[in-house]
Amino acid sequence: MTEELENTMSTSYSNKVLDLARKAGVIRSRDLDAIGVPRQYLSILVRRGAIQRVGYGLYAATDAEVTAEHTVVEASKKVPRGVLCLLSALRLHGLTTQAPFEVWMALDRKAWRPKVEYPPLRIVRFSGKALTGRIQEREIEGVTVRVYDPAKTVADCFKYRNKIGNDVAMEALRDCWKKRLATMDDFWDAAAICRVSRIIRPYLESLT
Repeated sequence: MTEELENTMSTSYSNKVLDLARKAGVIRSRDLDAIGVPRQYLSILVRRGAIQRVGYGLYAATDAEVTAEHTVVEASKKVPRGVLCLLSALRLHGLTTQAPFEVWMALDRKAWRPKVEYPPLRIVRFSGKALTGRIQEREIEGVTVRVYDPAKTVADCFKYRNKIGNDVAMEALRDCWKKRLATMDDFWDAAAICRVSRIIRPYLESLT
């Protein structure tokens, strides 16, 4: 095989890997088998800086044009019955500056825990109306993402304040009210669903 032919094959293989990574978002070395590319090209592209490692055995294109919510998109594709909640929902609603490493998702108490390598998930178990109530659907990167609405997200934060911090819950409530993302009736309804009406009452009263 001539050097020119080898270079042509190298370029062709590299382009195939990059195309796959840009379309899929995250790839594994075994994904190269399906496009007929030797796995060694993944390491070559990492050394060149065209591909980056984003997790154990997981890779993404360094120039991938994805939104800041790409991890929640990936989580929603892999766990379609899950609902974004708590810190991930706050982030999506613009109610926190935190960028949680894990994607927080609510699942039914009886549902199997999903086996997902990427992105890392933080599963919270909900049931009844606390699971099914006040869900919004958003279209992000062509994928339907389910998330609790701002009022329900705030109520969840008070319910799980021991997990995320009472200060986070109070800040989310104030910010949500200031940005007019929910009405007082929305807050009371969500608080009833989450059974935190007594807990949230003094904070709601302080807003009016």
